[in-house]
Formats: sequence, C-alpha cells, structure tokens
Amino acid sequence: MQLTGAEIVVRCLQEEGVEYVYGYPGGSVLNIYDELHKQEKVKHVLVRHEQGAVHAADGYSRSSQKTGVALVTSGPGVTNAVTGIATAYMDSIPLVVLSGQVPTHYIGQDAFQECDAVGITRPCVKHNFLVKDVKDLAATIKKAFYLAATGRPGPVLVDIPKDVTQAKTAFSYPRTVALRSYNPVTKGHSGQIKKAVQLLLEAKRPMVYAGGGVVLNNAAPQLTRLVRSLGYPCTTTLMGLGGFPGTDPQYTGMPGMHGTYETNMAMQHCDVLIAVGARFDDRVIGNPSHFFRADRKIIHIDIDPSSISKRVKVDVPIVGYVADVLDEMQKLIDGSPQRPDAAALKAWWAEIKEWQGKECLRYDRGSALIKPQFVVEKLYEITGGDAFITSDVGQHQMWAAQYYKFDQPRRWINSGGLGTMGFGLPAAMGVQMVNPGATVACVTGEASIQMCIQELSTCKQYHLPIKLVNLNNRYLGMVRQWQEFFYGNRYAESYVDALPDFVKLAEAYGHVGMKIEKPGDVEGALREAFKLKERLVFMDFITDQTENVFPMVPGGKGLTEMILAEEL
Repeated sequence: MQLTGAEIVVRCLQEEGVEYVYGYPGGSVLNIYDELHKQEKVKHVLVRHEQGAVHAADGYSRSSQKTGVALVTSGPGVTNAVTGIATAYMDSIPLVVLSGQVPTHYIGQDAFQECDAVGITRPCVKHNFLVKDVKDLAATIKKAFYLAATGRPGPVLVDIPKDVTQAKTAFSYPRTVALRSYNPVTKGHSGQIKKAVQLLLEAKRPMVYAGGGVVLNNAAPQLTRLVRSLGYPCTTTLMGLGGFPGTDPQYTGMPGMHGTYETNMAMQHCDVLIAVGARFDDRVIGNPSHFFRADRKIIHIDIDPSSISKRVKVDVPIVGYVADVLDEMQKLIDGSPQRPDAAALKAWWAEIKEWQGKECLRYDRGSALIKPQFVVEKLYEITGGDAFITSDVGQHQMWAAQYYKFDQPRRWINSGGLGTMGFGLPAAMGVQMVNPGATVACVTGEASIQMCIQELSTCKQYHLPIKLVNLNNRYLGMVRQWQEFFYGNRYAESYVDALPDFVKLAEAYGHVGMKIEKPGDVEGALREAFKLKERLVFMDFITDQTENVFPMVPGGKGLTEMILAEEL
C-alpha cells in the first residue's frame, strides 16, 4: 500500500499507541496536520506556544509510563521548542519531537523558515534524525520511540522536510528495531551486586540516596522494600520525590542545597552510601571536594555508565536498570544469614534523631502575612496528599518539595536539571490529560506563571480543571534571596513592578480567579477551589515578600555548611 509521508507519520503514531500529540501548525507540517484531521485515533492538542507543546508532552510522560509526543513546524517552531527539549533532556524524560523542515532541495539555501534543527538540538537530545527519503521515515520513527524510552530515557527529534511528507512509498512499520551502536546494559553485574550487598550489611552508619532514576524505572516498590527490610535511613532528591514514601519514618527529607539538616548531615557522615538512580548533582552534594571522605564507601547504581564516577568517585559501580538491580540485591539480602548490626544502627538513628531536633523546616506560624509554606501545607492537607503537583521554578518549587509529602512516584512534576520557568502550567495540562479525573495542582509564582500564561487558553479549549496556586511575593523570589544573602541587599531587577490583576486575567480566559490576602482565608479558598471540579481556578495568594527558603547550602560550600533560619 502506497502512502504519503504524512500518512506514514500518522500511521506510525497509531502503531505506537500515541494518545495525544501536543503541537502548533505551520507551513512545513501542514501535510501532517491534514492527515491528523482525517482520523480520530490520535488526538491533537493545540497549544498556544511550541514551548508549551513540549512541556505538555513532558508532563504527560512524567506522570505516566508513556513517551510524550510534540509536533512543531520548521524555523521558529522548532527553536521555540528547544527550551522544552532541553528541559526533558536534563531530566531524562522520554519524548519524541517531530519537527517540520523546508523541502530537501531548499535545505542550506536560507529558505523561508529554514533552520538547522539537527544542529541546534544536537546538544540537548538523546539523538536526532533528518529524514531525507520517505522510504526511511517509518523505520526512523520506530528508532526514535525505541531510543527515547530505553536505557537512560530522553528526547529524540525527527526533522521531516515537507517534500518527504508529500512523497509516497510502501508502508511497513517495523515490529522491532536493532541499532548496532546502541545496546544499553540493563542487567547489573552479579559480582558487583554481591559486593554492594556485603558493604550494606556490614555498614554501621548507612544511608540510602535515591534519585529520579527510581521514578523513571518504576522502581519505587523495590526501593521501598529494600529500605524497610534493612531499616536504613533514606533520602530522595528533588527528582526522586515519591520514589520512597515521604511520610515513612525512615524518610529523612530531601538532600542538598535546600534539603533538610538531618539528611545533609547523614549524607556527609555515613560510612556506606548507596546511590540509586541519582547522579551526585551539584545541587545535591555541594562542593565535591568537601563531600569527599576517604573512610566512606559509595555504591552507585545507574543505567547510564557515563554518570558513574562523573562527579564523585565511587567504590562499587553497578550499571543496569535500578529495578532489576534492587531485585537482585533483595534476593541476596533475604538469602543471607547476616543481618545489619542492630546496635550500630540504633546509635546511628539516635544521631539522626538529634539532627532532626533542629526542626530545620519550622517557620513563623503566627505571622499576620500569608506564609508560602503554610499554603503548601494546607494544599497537602486538603488534597490528602493524593494530588499530582506540578511546579515552576524558584522559591515556590522548593517549598512545594519541602512541605508536600509525596508517598507515590510520578506525582511530583517539576523541572529539576534545567530549572525552567514556565514549565508548570503546560506540564499540568499533559498530566491532566493522561490522568483524567485526577486532582492536578500547579504551584507557581507570579513571575514563572507569566512565561507560558497563554496556555490558559489551551486549558479553556480542552476543559482542563487545573488548580493554580500562585505564591505571589511580587519578586523574582529566589533571585531576591540570593541578592539578600550574597549581593549586599542590592535587588537588581528582581522586583516585579507591573503585575497584572491575575483574577481578572484568569476570568478573561474564561476561568475562575481568586485573590487571597489573609492567612485565615487560605484554607477556605483552597477548599472552595477544589470543590469546583470542572473549572480551572487561579488562586493568587499574596505572600510575605521577605520569606526565604531554608535550609540553604550556599553555592560552592559543603553539605554541612548550611544556613538555617535561626542563624540569621
């Protein structure tokens, strides 16, 4: 059967079971849009900006176990998408981004809306393709989905010239794909796993440090079983929240720059540290030279061999899917007569409890102003901890991570590696679509929300009842905090002096708007908003402008060099 390239694209998406494509039309992709219009199996979601398209596909992927798909046109379409692609790349999110390109005979001639999509995106994709022959199209799309979802996941771009979408060829979609240069190791080395288990069982002061790999590999059950069977303390990174239950007594909180005092002290002073699907990020361990301890043994499990010993030298590297490696470890532990040293573990927990006595997350609950932490605590209480929470980037992101306790994976959706303002709202759209009927809230700030606020129009068109929690302090909050601490209170360009009336703006888009200015009104507003199950509600909480995120490890400092609220 002879099909056009555009028909082949749509058939490939159908074969992959794609539910939604997030995109924005333009000249180079009109053939594909025409074919999408002729069928109903794959639904297209019209966003209002290509950045929003990729973020929505990203949120769709993070909150499910599926590969997100975005479709953009050539030139400014694909360049607008780069921020979303880079966001997904930094956080290892499986996406396939289809971009239009000028006809093949125009490439390199500065044609209208031409740009080198492959060259521009090369540093921020797992792989990319330029399809010059319609005969290669189906196989290339199959490879794209395979590459995006296997090994260490990531975004893959397929750039398709317009004449390729017009040309015809016989259609056959490959059932499987094999790439000679791509064979990720998925099964951990048995000898290394045995060494790791021996180290863990002999530890006197153990610490389990889990990252986003636990969530991406759906390894939360294995991690939880291992931690509970050993009785060891556990921390999860910003990307790993929900990988181990946040309400579990063995959970010590988040590590790193805005992690808890007890977690950072335990990370620094443990004798055996097992890193599971984490990469020793600079925001997690601070200064690597300060983090180094000759008397501490480190086990590192990761699917990506290039992440192991990249920033911190480890003693037992294990390359493989974390779920499979943890299963193997559990079998060895269950079959071993050796148990953890109960007396040493008791003493270690006593030390951790002492650090917990600092109550590093306490704040002024008697303030006449709305404290942002209080809003997040009430959000947790009212949703029963069962919501999907997306966030933008800044102080509000850290408060959401600190005060909303995630007991399940894939409930916390945020831009960790790139730190992309504007991510929260479009990501929430993707989350809501793949989880219809679920409670979805976006915790944002008055600066971040304006980056992609046009997506309120998309929410109206597709009836997405997202609840926006705007922690409005009239500043670029995290910038202001750094300027207060490290730049002599010189607030250079961090004050936001021309804010819109968010209530009127939400109403202009056809949504419900609320402005909340008193602490006593916070709970009532949240309860009222969540009762409106079929409506998007924009809640504008006017918060204390001077509130800072604590604890804080200053840039370049070590984990134990935290600034705590009571020290100022």
